[in-house]
Amino acid sequence: MIGLGILGIIIFLGLIGIKYYNKFINLNEKVKKSWSQIDVQLQRRMDLIPNLVETVKGYASHEKETLENVMKARNSYLTANSQGEKIKANNEMSGFLSRIMAISESYPNLKADINFLNLQKQLEETEDKIGASRQSYNDSVTFYNQSIKMFPGNIIAGMFNFKEADLFVANEEARKNIKVSF
Repeated sequence: MIGLGILGIIIFLGLIGIKYYNKFINLNEKVKKSWSQIDVQLQRRMDLIPNLVETVKGYASHEKETLENVMKARNSYLTANSQGEKIKANNEMSGFLSRIMAISESYPNLKADINFLNLQKQLEETEDKIGASRQSYNDSVTFYNQSIKMFPGNIIAGMFNFKEADLFVANEEARKNIKVSF
């Protein structure tokens, strides 16, 4: 009778372990999928960059250094081997893109160029999608991280070596106050 009770407890604990293990696999896959959505939008942004640079180059040839830095940041993203490297390259790109948009303010003909306006609109739409994808990713990461930290999940997570995922955080450039003047 006691042996049957112990066997029942072992089976019960095994089923709980299986349930949590599968939960963590599912949540981890959601985190990966969410990152993939960010990656897709960042890739779209990178695909738009050469056209934007070429359009700006025609009007602002003396802004060569900024345009070269944009292309370097793009290439860093395209050759990045890890999520961290892609995030770093993306943060650099964000800073350079804001400089390109500032350059456009100095060139009325550029601001009126149809190609530039179209590229700017596509880039703005892509930036919105990147923001939404980042939020979705951070939601997935937060839920996953909470699940592997809370009891009894933390025991199963420790047994199977599930590690916390990193949140997508803003770079220092994005945290600065922006001065708007009219």
